[in-house]
Amino acid sequence: MKMKQLTQSIWLTAMLTLGAHADGNSLQPYLPGQRARVVVVSDKNALNELKPVPDVIHALVDRGICDFTGRTNVADAWLTLVRTNDVVGIKVYSAPGRVAGTRPSVVAGVVEGLLKAGVPSTNIIIWDKRIADLGAAGYYDLADRYNVRIAGSTSTGWDAKTYYDNPLVGKLIWGDLEFGKTDDASGRHSHVTRLLTDEITRIINVSPMLNDNLARVAGCLYSLASGSVDNFLRFEGDAYRLQVAVPEICALESVGDRVAINIVDALLAQYEGGQRSLLHYTSPLCQLRFSRDPVALDLLSANELSALREVPLPDNIRTNYTIFDNAALVRLGIADTNRIDVERSP
Repeated sequence: MKMKQLTQSIWLTAMLTLGAHADGNSLQPYLPGQRARVVVVSDKNALNELKPVPDVIHALVDRGICDFTGRTNVADAWLTLVRTNDVVGIKVYSAPGRVAGTRPSVVAGVVEGLLKAGVPSTNIIIWDKRIADLGAAGYYDLADRYNVRIAGSTSTGWDAKTYYDNPLVGKLIWGDLEFGKTDDASGRHSHVTRLLTDEITRIINVSPMLNDNLARVAGCLYSLASGSVDNFLRFEGDAYRLQVAVPEICALESVGDRVAINIVDALLAQYEGGQRSLLHYTSPLCQLRFSRDPVALDLLSANELSALREVPLPDNIRTNYTIFDNAALVRLGIADTNRIDVERSP
């Protein structure tokens, strides 16, 4: 999709956009009848007493990226997705911490693969909305180990000219670009981080398999959308607002078009708790999932978490897949399990 500002409803947007997906290194839309491909790799030794085993996980990342790309060499596999002169941003979801959020050991495996492919360490950025969350989740240590950068959207700042426009007026907070302004337009824009408009050219989106009662999963779509723009608080706490805003933000040219691949960290699947780490609501899957399709991945995660939950969610939540349907409307991916091909590698 080639738009910097979205001002229409999601249904009108769906008719106007071209989508944001990669076929090789060229961006192509999802078309009617197309199928999504998901590669799942697993190793029961990836966890030891629910704690990640880094060496096993790094090997799992290598195997997954090779299986997904059809290459036998890790460096060659990554070079089908990024170029050595790209500034690669590894998007993580760090707010829930190192247990429930994106696990640093998975990201370390990605970093090692990029380095093998010849991407300079100075061109690798691990990022999320708040740098404090990255630090608390253990990413400072990882950055020091590999000499890569960590960055927060909020501390980097927002691009005044590139934004998502929604008529819902938000209550601006410190860190939002328009915080303190009082004109009539203030609070209607969610500005894209300058990390994306000024620096990062390709995104590797790594999200946990973590429930969210409003967005269904705090997965590929939610993590990318919430971390990429300011003034996002206006959509939180209301399922309908999230169902519209999250897909439209991900469909922005400066956001979704940069995603090279999505990886779901399904080492542990947490089916209750959201941003809190609750191991008693967690099931060890010891899996990583790879796809260019964030919708297919999130839909599969939502179904998996529902199956794990002993006490079903209320019907209005359990049967609500609107966010995935909306994402399919703006051609971010496939929201039909009958059109998702899952390849499993034990």
